[in-house]
Amino acid sequence: MNKEAIKDHKDLGIYKIAFEAAMKIFELSKKFPVEERYSLTDQIRRSSRSVCANLAEAWRKRRYEAAFIAKLNDCVRVASPKELAEAAETQTWIEFAVKCNYMNVEVGREIYSSYNQVLSGLVNMINNPSPWLRNH
Repeated sequence: MNKEAIKDHKDLGIYKIAFEAAMKIFELSKKFPVEERYSLTDQIRRSSRSVCANLAEAWRKRRYEAAFIAKLNDCVRVASPKELAEAAETQTWIEFAVKCNYMNVEVGREIYSSYNQVLSGLVNMINNPSPWLRNH
């Protein structure tokens, strides 16, 4: 998609991928056992949605490069290697869901791969923010 055609965060390819993956996770997590409601289910839903929410907020802050990059960093949290990125955290929860047999291996791989695409796109935006910034 041409950057000029992007008028809203919802037009971003990485947002679309992240949103679709979060919705798949939501649907799949409905079938997780009741005893996982306050642990795995809540955590995987929260982290997957957080990627989209932080990206939307970053898009609104793109008038100021530092604010834009800071919010994108919330999506990937590259500032501290000890912290899991929201997208990477979601990948970890996917691994648990697969290992616990709550999610099919192939479906898990597909969603995990989606988050690799999201992470790559976010890092590219962080490393080269200029084309995404809004001119006054």
